[in-house]
Amino acid sequence: MAAHVSPASLAAKPISFGTDGWRGVIAADFTFERVLRVAPLAAEALAQAYGDASRTVIVGYDRRFLSEEFAKAAADAISAAGFDVLFSESYAPTPAFSWAAKQQNALGAIVITASHNPGIYSGLKVKGGFGGSVPPEVTQKIEAMLQSNHQVTGPAGSIQTFDPWQSYCEVLRTRVNIGAIQAAIASGKLTVFADVMHGAAATGLARLLGEGIHELNSDRDPLFEGGAPEPLPRYLSKLMQTIQERRRQSAADLMVGLVFDGDSDRVAAVDGQGNFLSSQVLIPILIEHLAVNRGYQGEVIKTISGSNLIPKVAELYNLPVYQTPIGYKYIADRMLEAQVLLGGEESGGIGYGHHIPERDALLSALYVLEAVVQSGQDLSDLYSRLQDKTSYHSTYDRIDLPLASMEVRARLLEILQTQPPTEIAGQTVTDCLSIDGYKFQLADQSWLLIRFSGTEPVLRLYSEALSDEVVQRNLTWAKDWAESI
Repeated sequence: MAAHVSPASLAAKPISFGTDGWRGVIAADFTFERVLRVAPLAAEALAQAYGDASRTVIVGYDRRFLSEEFAKAAADAISAAGFDVLFSESYAPTPAFSWAAKQQNALGAIVITASHNPGIYSGLKVKGGFGGSVPPEVTQKIEAMLQSNHQVTGPAGSIQTFDPWQSYCEVLRTRVNIGAIQAAIASGKLTVFADVMHGAAATGLARLLGEGIHELNSDRDPLFEGGAPEPLPRYLSKLMQTIQERRRQSAADLMVGLVFDGDSDRVAAVDGQGNFLSSQVLIPILIEHLAVNRGYQGEVIKTISGSNLIPKVAELYNLPVYQTPIGYKYIADRMLEAQVLLGGEESGGIGYGHHIPERDALLSALYVLEAVVQSGQDLSDLYSRLQDKTSYHSTYDRIDLPLASMEVRARLLEILQTQPPTEIAGQTVTDCLSIDGYKFQLADQSWLLIRFSGTEPVLRLYSEALSDEVVQRNLTWAKDWAESI
C-alpha cells in the first residue's frame, strides 16, 4: 500500500538539511521552485568551503519520479549562477557522483535523490570534491543563505554531459579480483542475485562483472511497489523466495543475494538458504576479508548501534576501533583525518579508507562476492565461523516506534536526561553512553539503544543480546516504557 499523506502534512516545511541532504514530499516540500533556489546556493557554499580553483559542479540523479527534470533544473540554475556543470547523461548510484566529483577535481556534486525514502519523496544531496558528504558547516551555510535571501550571480557557465558509470566502474574493478568472481559465476560455482529495488544500482553488477547476474526489480518503478527502496526483510520476500526456490532446484556450490537501496549507497545480503543478512553481519565478514586476504590496515569505525562482534573481530587482527554517533557523515569525517580500513553503520552504509569517504553499496557487494569466492563458503558460514573465533554469539533487532506527537518525544527525552533507568527488563544498567541517544549496557551482556528521529515523532529502538529472546524482551520493555509516558 502506498504511503498515506494527510492534507495537513502537505503544508510546505522549511528547507533543512539532515544527516545526508534535504528531502521532502514531491510537490509539497520538494518543488521545482525550491530546487531552483537551493541548487545555486549549494554550489556557492561548495565554492566558499573548498576554494574557487575549480568552478565545476557535478549534477546527477536517481530513478525517482521527475528526477531527471529536477536535476536539469538544478543544472540550469547552477550554470546561470556562474558555475560550469557536468550533467549526468543517465541515472547512477550516488557514490558514482561522489567519485566523479573527486576524479574530475570538481567543487563537488549535487545529486537529486531521496535514497531509501518512499516514492512520494525526492531530495538533494551535497557532496564535496573530496568524494563524500559535506560537513554540517556547509549545509548550515546553505540554510543561512536561504534565510537571508542571498542571490548568486555571475557570467553564465557551461553545461556538458558525461557518463557517470565509466570511470566509476573502472575504479571499482581495480579494487577486487574481478576475474576470480567472473570465473566462479561462469563455471556455475557461484550464482549471484541482485535486488536493485527499482533503484539506481540497476545494471551495476552486470556492468562490473558481465553476464550471469540475476537482477530482480530492474524496472523503473517510482512508487517502489507501494513500499520503499530500503534493504529490509519486509521488502525482500521476492528475493528470499527466489533463492529458496533455486536452492531446491539446484545444487550450486554457492548462492549470494545482494540488495541495494534506492541510490545504491546502502547494502544488505541474503545467504544461500534465503536468510536476510544485515550489515551487522556483513561488516565483520568484510573486516576479516580486507585485513587477511587483502592486507589492509587501519581503524575500524563503527557507530554506537553497531554490533559488539565488530570490535571483537577487529581485536583478532589488532585493528583499532573508533566509535561515532549514528550517521555516515561522522564516519566520513574520521576517514578524512585517519587511516581507516572500513567504516560502517547498521543501516547498511559501508565505506573504505582506500577508496573515497563515502558509503558504496556496489563496492561492498564486490567485496562480499570476493570473500565468498576466496573462502568457498556461504556468507552465513563465514559469519558463524567468526562468532566461534571470538566466542561471541549474538542476535540483533531494531524497531521504529511512532510517537503520538513531538510533545511526547520531548517528555521522553526529558525523562532520559533527568531520570534514566537503572534497571531494564529485570537487568541492572551497568553503563550508559549518550553520544547519540542513550545506549544502556546491561548486566547480562546485552544492550539497548534508545534514539529519537531528529525530524519526526519516531523513537528508534535497537538491541543486541546473546539470544533473540533477550533482544525481544529489551525491545518490548522499551516500547512499553515509551507508551506509558
